[in-house]
Amino acid sequence: MTTDSFLRTVTLWTNPWYSHSRLRILGWTQQLYYNLAHARRVTLHLLLNRPHFSYALSPQSPLLSSPPVSGLSYAGFHVIFTLPPLAYLLAFGTTPTRRVVRVGIALMTVVAVIYTIPWDNYLIQRGVWWYGPGDIFARIWRAPVGEYLFFILQPILTGLWVTTLTPDATYRHGDFHRRPRIFGALVWLGFAIVGTVLLTVESGFYLGAILAWACPIVAVQWIVGGGYLTRRWREWSLAVAIPTVYLWMIDSIAIALGVWTISNQYSTGIDLLGLPIEEAIFFLITNILIVYGLILFEWIIDYWHHHPDAIGPEVSTEWL
Repeated sequence: MTTDSFLRTVTLWTNPWYSHSRLRILGWTQQLYYNLAHARRVTLHLLLNRPHFSYALSPQSPLLSSPPVSGLSYAGFHVIFTLPPLAYLLAFGTTPTRRVVRVGIALMTVVAVIYTIPWDNYLIQRGVWWYGPGDIFARIWRAPVGEYLFFILQPILTGLWVTTLTPDATYRHGDFHRRPRIFGALVWLGFAIVGTVLLTVESGFYLGAILAWACPIVAVQWIVGGGYLTRRWREWSLAVAIPTVYLWMIDSIAIALGVWTISNQYSTGIDLLGLPIEEAIFFLITNILIVYGLILFEWIIDYWHHHPDAIGPEVSTEWL
């Protein structure tokens, strides 16, 4: 069975009310994966064949027999991989002109920075990951400056992608139904409990730290807007998938080049297409946090506008 026919079979089996649009989304996702995987191989080839690179043997890398002193700094990583898609979305994507969108992106960026800094610095101090020699030029606390820049750029990058997709964040009757909200919250709290248990296992520490840190927040998001998230699952799924796959690709390149290295001691050793499963889950769940936060913020503003007595004074139409 070919990949295309397998995807169509899974879609038909899981949802008898499938549509051509869903098949197109599957096709786009599959094509994106193939293109990104090819770009990853080409990028590694180009970077590794540049002159004046020096390499040291590293058993940590799943892709190379000899990286770390890569010659690619954390700042250079941002210049090559993070800033170009950001510039592309600013130039060709949908400009966030509405106040609710601009405030939402700014708010999510501030929250992401504040919430991530203690967690990230603790894990660096613990030795869960480290950086290649000469790949960073300055630190704040334990983390390099480039790490803080990542905290800022990822919410903006994902936020611009969400803005370009223009998801419908309109409140509808039934969005506050209890069943999806409670069910979704319990699922994510279950993941948080699993994470707490994994913290007691050395090889599961990194994965446990991710789940225990992020899943309770996702549970709160489902408690607030689980009905809406259930109703508009196609839109937020696509909003999460594309930036996540891209960040998986560039993260695997950075690990392969030794820009940063994940400890074998605190990770499971399970790889997803050459990427440690912990890193894959980290970027998936952080993009879920960002996308949920942005869409639910706009959804709450819309609800507030049409039901001013439920929250407080009527929200100005300038927000919409």
